Amino acid sequence: MIDRHISKIADELQLHTRQVRATAELLQDGATVPFIARYRKEATGSLDEVAIATIRDRLEKLAELDKRREAIIESLTERNLLTDELNKQLLAAETMSELEDIYLPYRPKRRTRATIAREKGLEPLALAILEQKTNPAIDPYQEAASFVDEEKGVATPEDALAGARDIIAELVSEDQQARAEMRRLFANKGVISSTVIKGKEEEGAKFKDYFDWHEPVTSAPSHRILAMLRGEREGILRLHVTPLEFEAVSILQDAFVTANVPASKQVEIAVEDCYKRLLGPSMETEIRAELKRQADEEAIRIFAENLRELLLAPPLGRKNVMAIDPGFRTGCKVACLDRQGKLLHHETIYPHSGEGQALEAAKTVQKLCQQFGTEIIAIGNGTASRETESVVRSIRLEKDIPVVMVNESGASVYSASDVAREEFPEQDVTVRGSVSIGRRLMDPLAELVKIDPKSIGVGQYQHDVDQGSLKKSLDDVVISCVNQVGVDVNTASKQLLTYVSGLGPQLAQNIVRFRNENGPFRSRKQLMKVKGLGPKAFEQAAGFLRIRGGDNPLDASAVHPESYHIVEKMSADLGCKVADLISNEELHKQIKLDKYVSDKVGIPTLRDIMDELAKPGRDPREQFEAFQFAEGIEKIEDLKLGMKLPGIVTNVTAFGAFVDIGVHQDGLVHISELADKFVKDPNEVVKVHQRVTVTVVDVDIPRKRISLSMRATPTSRRQVRQ
Repeated sequence: MIDRHISKIADELQLHTRQVRATAELLQDGATVPFIARYRKEATGSLDEVAIATIRDRLEKLAELDKRREAIIESLTERNLLTDELNKQLLAAETMSELEDIYLPYRPKRRTRATIAREKGLEPLALAILEQKTNPAIDPYQEAASFVDEEKGVATPEDALAGARDIIAELVSEDQQARAEMRRLFANKGVISSTVIKGKEEEGAKFKDYFDWHEPVTSAPSHRILAMLRGEREGILRLHVTPLEFEAVSILQDAFVTANVPASKQVEIAVEDCYKRLLGPSMETEIRAELKRQADEEAIRIFAENLRELLLAPPLGRKNVMAIDPGFRTGCKVACLDRQGKLLHHETIYPHSGEGQALEAAKTVQKLCQQFGTEIIAIGNGTASRETESVVRSIRLEKDIPVVMVNESGASVYSASDVAREEFPEQDVTVRGSVSIGRRLMDPLAELVKIDPKSIGVGQYQHDVDQGSLKKSLDDVVISCVNQVGVDVNTASKQLLTYVSGLGPQLAQNIVRFRNENGPFRSRKQLMKVKGLGPKAFEQAAGFLRIRGGDNPLDASAVHPESYHIVEKMSADLGCKVADLISNEELHKQIKLDKYVSDKVGIPTLRDIMDELAKPGRDPREQFEAFQFAEGIEKIEDLKLGMKLPGIVTNVTAFGAFVDIGVHQDGLVHISELADKFVKDPNEVVKVHQRVTVTVVDVDIPRKRISLSMRATPTSRRQVRQ
């Protein structure tokens, strides 16, 4: 089976079977996706993480198919129903629906109308009618008369014919070819229809767009499908997914009404009943499940892309930060952090509680900036953020200190979490929230890994999609980002270390404990002394862990310890030390890579080594640049049509992008307003955390809705609604 799966996946992904087989073997051996992509390029033919993860997922799906196949064969064997032909069909099935269609006639089922008719001895009549003999043609009523038996509950020929039709209907509904045809019809010509449940109009106002909605399933986007499904789940909408009934019935009649004899009329009636009562509802259930699966897939894909952009946002780096969690009545919580993110001091100021308090707040900020050598001020973008920003910018400081707005989505979740309590057991949630805002500016990735990705706020219908698939996809993204950037083993939190290839929560905890008890790691080799961290975990993790200023300069790079001997050979050939090779372009030019190719190491790995020697431990994230919203535009009432404003993309969805323009309410750039050209996928144009310039095209103050455009000439301009 495995070989067949490898060939199948290779065909699907248009890869060589050797690439798929090598990847499958590495995965089976416990290798992680980042490790395979980075350090096993020769084996996989330089497959990237996306291809490797796709192979992994397809192998898992096919394993599920095999597991179900085995269960079906076992069930049939136990009931003495498995024939050679049936076994052959089951082994040849390539999809779950095909497998279930083959099994359907043999599946143990509750008593149906057809079952009852069979118990009355009507199956021979049903088969005779379904045969539709033309020479000689039978008279169904005469034939049915011989099956009348009051003791069995068949009082008249009409009762016998009704029972026979029930059997025919079930035979049609279980026919593999018929189900395949219906499945295609529902997928290609099905229409998703939603109507409001009478009396729910006011309660379900947010679903107003779907009170009378009809759309082909082939063109229905994921966000609309999920919205309608949510409306149905909340008891507002009634939802159906069906093709035209006459077209479905016609297909079945063409397949099963094979003659023009009296018996054919009975088959026509049975086929119509089959569609309305059995096959139609069954196919509708299937197509709804498939639409939900596809919509989930798309929503999860968008969420994953947004999360990746957010996690890989440019880090400020090591600076002394003053972090402010703004508020009106309760004041602004101030936290001063050192360059490693350690909390040095915290207190509350009240810049919005009258002139006297504002002056006192200004003096406090001045004093703290001087006392703790503040290099940048981070302000959370929640309530009172713009007002607090204006106050802070107006304070005269001894030196020019940048003031930066920080997206605080999820900070409140972190501040109340077990992780935050473990880090700051003696501080309340307000202090923890301020610290999180400051650290998020310093290193978004290191701080955001402490929060459940679903709480970060860059998803679409994240609570409606399959939670298992969502978690797996988001975990993949976090793991990918953490390993792409690399982790300083001497400063990383337990949460950050958890996502390093080959580690996990327990080994991450053991590393932190070892570090606390023995001081900073001096070399990667020292990791082998950590409890539970054996050769396999070391192989998977070592290349992604950095040790800066350690005993071996290569420990600060992404060069894997298994390749150190190559670099040592290079330095020996050049008559220099390994440290001399680091960042020395002249020496690099003298290295001939072909000389170091072996059975295990090829040009791809050697090129990666040279890239690392050029810029060891390089952070792949972009350089940090401070951003500032438009001055004087602090609330939705300040907006006017035609205003061009700077903004930051906070979320990308299937229907457009949300942009923070500094008024406490994100505006929507609809997909039609993203560019002067047709845009199929918003991710082609914008990414989360991207800086953009937008034009205000509509403001609805009562509903707190802002419409923006990124087109050179926005398509519409309406009035600001008060």
